[in-house]
Amino acid sequence: MGGVTDGDITSHHASPGPAAAAAGTLPYTVRAATEDDLDGIADVYAYYVRESTATLEEVPPGVEFWRERMASTYAEGWPFVVAVDDAGRVVGWAYVGWWRPRPAYRFTVETSIYLLPETAGQGIGGELLGRVVEGAAAAGAREAVAVISSGASPASRRLHERLGFREIGRLTDVGYKHGQWLDTAILQKHLRADADEA
Repeated sequence: MGGVTDGDITSHHASPGPAAAAAGTLPYTVRAATEDDLDGIADVYAYYVRESTATLEEVPPGVEFWRERMASTYAEGWPFVVAVDDAGRVVGWAYVGWWRPRPAYRFTVETSIYLLPETAGQGIGGELLGRVVEGAAAAGAREAVAVISSGASPASRRLHERLGFREIGRLTDVGYKHGQWLDTAILQKHLRADADEA
């Protein structure tokens, strides 16, 4: 599958005007993730591991985990993008990876996206998710799957639905974290219809 170049997935939002600044909008750049972003990527995810039920992980993975995840994502030809503010701080990230490791699933990817809570409502999530979904399709994926915990912010589901994901199933009480049982909803988006043959 073809890789996605930095130029294909870089977008810069210029400094906001007075109205945007008053609304708390931050200028940010969406670009391909690099090893320089690993600490920031780990920090964003660690917040959700410790403080929320958006992820069912209970121990935040370290930087080495993310180094290996980034390397394997790029090696498989999939996109991994970050949003950074003007100070270079990672405020969010997204990537796709194989939905399942068996070869017959090779046209299906699973999305992953997280961004700092204070950046919600500024369009960053939509751009991150849109870029990796577009990149996945360009790299050969036909279907994209998102697994969303019932403990995630409703905004996460709305974001996926705005980009064309639809719920196709739900697993009930499959996770237990922070004293509560959690469901996972499975959402799916058709990316393209021209991968009928291996």
